Amino acid sequence: MPQHQKRQVTVARRDQGARKKMTLITVCCVLVTLGILAVGAYFIWCLVNSKLFFCSQSLKFIPVTMVCDGKADCAGGKDELTCVSSKPANATFPVRLVGESMVLQVFRVEAGWSTVCADDWGLSDTRSACQHLGYTLNPKSDRLDITSLHHSLGESFSAVRTEGLLHTVLISRQTCISGSVIALSCSDCGDAVGQDRVVGGSDTTIEEWPWQASLQKDKQHVCGGSLVSLTWLITAAHCFSRDGKDLNLWQVVLGRTHLMSTGGISVAAIIINKDYNGFTHDYDIAMLKLTRPVTTGDTLRPVCLPPHSLPLKAGDSLVVTGWGFQQEKGRISSILQSATVSLIDRKVCSRPSIYGPSLTPRMLCAGNMEGKVDACQGDSGGPLVFLSKSWQLVGVVSWGVGCARPGNPGVYCSVEQQLNWIYSIMEKYS
Repeated sequence: MPQHQKRQVTVARRDQGARKKMTLITVCCVLVTLGILAVGAYFIWCLVNSKLFFCSQSLKFIPVTMVCDGKADCAGGKDELTCVSSKPANATFPVRLVGESMVLQVFRVEAGWSTVCADDWGLSDTRSACQHLGYTLNPKSDRLDITSLHHSLGESFSAVRTEGLLHTVLISRQTCISGSVIALSCSDCGDAVGQDRVVGGSDTTIEEWPWQASLQKDKQHVCGGSLVSLTWLITAAHCFSRDGKDLNLWQVVLGRTHLMSTGGISVAAIIINKDYNGFTHDYDIAMLKLTRPVTTGDTLRPVCLPPHSLPLKAGDSLVVTGWGFQQEKGRISSILQSATVSLIDRKVCSRPSIYGPSLTPRMLCAGNMEGKVDACQGDSGGPLVFLSKSWQLVGVVSWGVGCARPGNPGVYCSVEQQLNWIYSIMEKYS
């Protein structure tokens, strides 16, 4: 090939290579620019979303401070549709379980509370009673001999007559023909191997406390919570007392030892006890309903609700768990913590030198009068549990003076005192 033709081919190849290089540079610049624009748009969206709420029907924005303020500012009241609500308790929920044996009792206006006989009791009755209490998972019943009952449970009896709503289809009996009464176990709850932050606590695993939940607002841990059924959790009302009233801000993370913000479940409802008082901390309890039921396993299982008249006494060992501060004015723990605390006699905790009249009948004290072990910030709403035949949720982390200070034990909302309200909410919204 002549020399001048070789030069032309070489120049052509160089030009082609240069064009490819320019094209590649142009494409890279475009992609980088688009990436920058996308990131910028995302941050702008986050900023707008944090400050403004979009009313889709009226095509306008309103300040987020106007969302969930009890006043409909959007057409159709969209700004008030996904909000924390408050509900009162029924005066008396008509079904209850009593004592460690979980004896079934029903309430009728004309007869008061009565213990249910095993006479003609069947599987459908077991299912109906557990469903009435808000449970559908593995309902079971046992028969207990009347002679084994506490005398208060043997004063009045009822027996089933026909199928239907349990408390409306019973007839009064002087005694049980079968000589036995019904005890219920309505779900596979409270099964775990719990041992001995929670201040003064130690690292633990979610397998030991599989009902522990992290309640997160904008993917940041705010409070603890306790799974009590496949769709319901219990926590503290004060977790939602400020700017956390929009359901869309919240998610629940379950089944994790290490505190994480991924894998959360969205919330369908948050319901606060209507009697909650933010100044006195009284009735400090709330319930969350998940948008979907969970699947149980080694790392995820409900804790049992306590029965009425659970024989707790001062000095009994309880366990508190959470990811809260490990010291006063500290920071959130990344690993789940547990600590053993003792139930403190109400007479001691209500002394003027401790909490005085601030301790209401809806509260209980647990901890160590010498300090050292206590719940703290970030543990709020989390579980205080007691091991009977299974782990039972007896308290919800509520308040206290400081963390683990001598003479100032932790104060918890008593779950037993709130059972009427809990069962009313589960029945109404399930």
